[in-house]
Amino acid sequence: MDKVNKALKKLSLDEQRKIITILKLIKNKNWSTLDRKKLKGYTNIYRVRSGQIRIIYQESKNGEIIILAVERRGDTTYNF
Repeated sequence: MDKVNKALKKLSLDEQRKIITILKLIKNKNWSTLDRKKLKGYTNIYRVRSGQIRIIYQESKNGEIIILAVERRGDTTYNF
């Protein structure tokens, strides 16, 4: 099973809808409405915050977006 789909199943239906909307914005590179931040120590890894949910993704040099994690904020959120 895909890691993102597995993470989405752990969330409520309302949170799932919100995350899907955010993933579409990330895919379209519409950063203006997102709380996006580059992670320290990495050149191309970012996080998007929505309440307690974090979406961590990597942007490759050719513009491809790779979702690394979708989870609630916790002690292990940024361990990937």
